Amino acid sequence: MSATSVVGWRASIGSSPVARGLAGVAGLVFLLELVPRIGVVDPRFFPPFSAMMGGLADLVVTVEFWVALGQTLRGWAIGLAIACGAAILVGLLIGTVGIARTMTASTIEFLRPIPSVALIPLAVVLYGSQMQATLILVVYASFWQMLVQVLYGTQDVDPVARDTARSFRFSAVRRIRSVLWPTALPYVMTGFRLAAAVALVLEVSGELIIGSPGLGNRLAVAQSSGAVDKLYAIVIVTGILGVTVNLGARWIERRTMRWHPSQRRETAV
Repeated sequence: MSATSVVGWRASIGSSPVARGLAGVAGLVFLLELVPRIGVVDPRFFPPFSAMMGGLADLVVTVEFWVALGQTLRGWAIGLAIACGAAILVGLLIGTVGIARTMTASTIEFLRPIPSVALIPLAVVLYGSQMQATLILVVYASFWQMLVQVLYGTQDVDPVARDTARSFRFSAVRRIRSVLWPTALPYVMTGFRLAAAVALVLEVSGELIIGSPGLGNRLAVAQSSGAVDKLYAIVIVTGILGVTVNLGARWIERRTMRWHPSQRRETAV
């Protein structure tokens, strides 16, 4: 390869975010393959990346893997939908009723910091190892992510626009649709993106700890049976799911917020 080609290749990597990302992934894969092979870690407990991919290849041809993947995605989607719907309704209600924010502020600040994992004993008592037990954790954690953003959005409404709508005697529904919702929507989409990631983390964690069906449960089974390659293969799958969820949430945000200046600037860049 000539010096000019090398310079051009380096310039293309430096100027392309996708190329830089792929280079980072390639570097990580190289390290995962190299570290066990040179004895830095014990290959029995941390196999090379090629062994992990071999375990993944064995998994994807089994029905159990796809059933577990579907169970995880179902629990994630249901929990996220419930949390987002409830948070938007509660947030808009608090945002449109002045006294409601004052009355609920202390309650929200008390409940929001409670870790979702602290609810595991309650969830197990109520539902055992069924999907509903993990669903409690997913809804609880995602609800606060969305609610806080909706409340920020309702507070950011321009007072002049609010007073104008009131002077023209807009109905409550029209004020929400024409004044409150356009202002709150960017915050709502941020909350949705955060809630989607948190919901996936809690879904897999709940399956792992509680034993409800899904990828987390298969992860626990692989760990208890000593199938280390399959264990790391499932970890890789959950990582891919996390990236996919984040990219999907950002795509929805861009599609929903095409009119917003922040999205126009991002497109221009």
